[in-house]
Amino acid sequence: MRERELIVVGGGLAGCEAAWQAAQRGIRVYLYEMRPLVNTGAHVTDRLAELVCSNSLGANQIDRGTGLLLSELRTLVSLLIRCADESALPAGRALAVDREVFAEKVTQTILSHPKITVIREEIKKLPETTAVVASGPLTSESLSASIANFLGLSNLFFYDAISPIVEADTIDMNVAFRASRYDQEEGDYINCPMNREEYENFVEELVKAERIPLRSFEETIESGVSGGKGKFFEACLPIEVLARRGKDALAFGPLRPVGLKDPRSGKRPYAVVQLRQDNLAGTLYNLVGFQTNLTFTEQKRVFRMIPGLERAEFVRFGQMHRNTYIFSPQALKPTLQTIRRPDLFMAGQLIGVEGYAGNIASGWLAGVNAARYIRGKPLLQLPRETMLGSLIYYVTHASEKDFQPMKANFGLLPYTEEEWLRNKKQRHFYFAQRSLDVLEQWLKECDVFE
Repeated sequence: MRERELIVVGGGLAGCEAAWQAAQRGIRVYLYEMRPLVNTGAHVTDRLAELVCSNSLGANQIDRGTGLLLSELRTLVSLLIRCADESALPAGRALAVDREVFAEKVTQTILSHPKITVIREEIKKLPETTAVVASGPLTSESLSASIANFLGLSNLFFYDAISPIVEADTIDMNVAFRASRYDQEEGDYINCPMNREEYENFVEELVKAERIPLRSFEETIESGVSGGKGKFFEACLPIEVLARRGKDALAFGPLRPVGLKDPRSGKRPYAVVQLRQDNLAGTLYNLVGFQTNLTFTEQKRVFRMIPGLERAEFVRFGQMHRNTYIFSPQALKPTLQTIRRPDLFMAGQLIGVEGYAGNIASGWLAGVNAARYIRGKPLLQLPRETMLGSLIYYVTHASEKDFQPMKANFGLLPYTEEEWLRNKKQRHFYFAQRSLDVLEQWLKECDVFE
């Protein structure tokens, strides 16, 4: 490869952002996209940056995690956020786009860039020269095998079983209680107790709740048929599928109350939903064993039937779908370089970021740093006080036990006890303004756009 050239693998959100950012910095970019020669089973067009699921990039106001990240990306001159703003539809306080207009804008901008060449070809193994790999959650089997061989099989996950996450201060602790099984003292879990009537009503609504339609590559999760990994899938069945096996299936499974007593009554509940701390700050908790294919609307409705969660605010809803992603804390530096190869960068859902904005943001950082690496310039790490900085810090520092794909949220940001004692609305606006101020100062100190 000649000097100042970069390979980008994947023409999705992260890959397109990375390619454009590198090209803007004078790098000759070769962007590889396997569609339409090789289909993913999810995409329906050959356009770059096709939005497969929702057409919403999330909340657009800065007192929301995604909204703050969108604001930061505008400041950082993101191509894809510019295209999203130009393709926006009326959607209240969210940034929703016309999918076709958005994808067409991105595609034409990429194709017309004098420094970018788009190659419609499947990359079956990791490039041996400087590259950004942003092949997404539907990475082909051959490339997945190459990544697994490079990182070690234990650092690559092929299916996503994501539990819902709620904000800790929206859990009603007048109903819920802290305990770990068989512990006499206050434990590590928050427990939401159910009597028999509450449990049976919950199961009834859970079983009949609307689910997202599954594609062929996702159906194997429930059938347990894929490469001899049936036992793995059996162990992480969607909770609504498990509930269909019988009215007490959950009470003897993930909702079993064994070893727990409600301190208010001194008795064991009929069933219990446990929530596990999800971040170091203790501001986020996930619902243990609640991987699901329910629609987000139904998750909010049904899971708020759980005693103590009637007013819970969901930071992330549960999902269970085909998804290839790496264990980034053992694989990546905060610059998004791989630890084993400084000339190999990764971005997008492949590294464990969730949400359209998060994917674009990781592509921005990978593309900028790949260009800086080629040019011999110091690589960038964004301050943790920024949403992008905190998101990248999470995916490169989380523990193996707790690591799951994550989207932008205020629970990731660092804070002092005094800062957190503000009421929620004031707190979010305070953190948002702090993030934007820190980002502005950081831009003055770094030659980010050169």
